[in-house]
Amino acid sequence: MNENVTRSLSGLVYILVLVFATLFSRESFLVLFGLFMLQTVREFCNLIFLPKTPALLVAGLLYFIFGCFLPENKLTDFGLIAASLFVSIRLLFWLFKEKKSAIDVQGKWVNLIGYIILPFIFIAKISNLEGTFQPKLIIAIFILIWTNDTFAYIVGKSIGKNKLFESISPKKTIEGFVGGVVFAIIASIIISKYYLQMPVYVWIITALIISFFGTIGDLVESKFKRIANVKDSGNIMPGHGGMLDRLDSIIFVAPFLFLFYKIIVYVS
Repeated sequence: MNENVTRSLSGLVYILVLVFATLFSRESFLVLFGLFMLQTVREFCNLIFLPKTPALLVAGLLYFIFGCFLPENKLTDFGLIAASLFVSIRLLFWLFKEKKSAIDVQGKWVNLIGYIILPFIFIAKISNLEGTFQPKLIIAIFILIWTNDTFAYIVGKSIGKNKLFESISPKKTIEGFVGGVVFAIIASIIISKYYLQMPVYVWIITALIISFFGTIGDLVESKFKRIANVKDSGNIMPGHGGMLDRLDSIIFVAPFLFLFYKIIVYVS
């Protein structure tokens, strides 16, 4: 089968499963993203050479306790946000660090928890802001991510000349990044008017957070793959690679989005 057809069909199945599980119920959403998390953990462990069995057990336990079981709590949420942002900032410095240095076992566990596991917990929490399941919010966020990714690729391939971060991701361009931002903002305005009517500034800021931190998330994953000397994080999705390849943007974005939405809720 033609590679483009395979890629398109695989992507369509992924989107349909995600949308259906999200709209069906909170339980189906939590189960699906729990499975996504476990597969992402497996792939990340392969990239950083960390034993999978204990990692999967820790991931499942933390996701169940903090993402599915415990109700909202300001102290717990603040602690999770602080831990995740600490790892995100740490990875940001690591991304721009030219000298390669080995990551010890403790550092690998810190990255696993802060970079992979906690973001899935935040995705679960975003879906249940103020104790109410909000599937349209999750779908809108993914629409913005897909819009940003798609138009960053189209614009970059069409007119992209200036490399964004050539040493890590040679195909990304500044023009593509700007194109992704512009179309994500346009999509956010449309979402605000026709799909989920929150203040337009909330959606524009959401689009900016997704565009900026989503791009960083993609670059961070690219550096992990480059160090591991692999093209894709896995092969679970024909034509797309692994689950981490599909979710690298949202897992880096999720802590920042959760913090933003909590600030909005607190202020309002």
